[in-house]
Amino acid sequence: MTTNQKSEPQADIASMTFERALKELETIVGRLERGDVELEESITIYERGEALRAHCDKLLRQAEAKVEKITLDTNGNPAGTEPLDPT
Repeated sequence: MTTNQKSEPQADIASMTFERALKELETIVGRLERGDVELEESITIYERGEALRAHCDKLLRQAEAKVEKITLDTNGNPAGTEPLDPT
């Protein structure tokens, strides 16, 4: 972890892609699960992990909002689109 990441743990997250944020989050979870970091660093990387999780969640919600379902007419031909209802 760089000095910049320690002083500003969420500064660069907003510009991350989903894949990059998820990969870093997985790395943080692995380090915390192994328990090989000191308490102070654990707190710092946990906070960064929370920010990464929130960013991934936001990006997923934005992607879901863009997904559309193709509607068909009575003959089975495409007739347009409507928002996807995930339920």
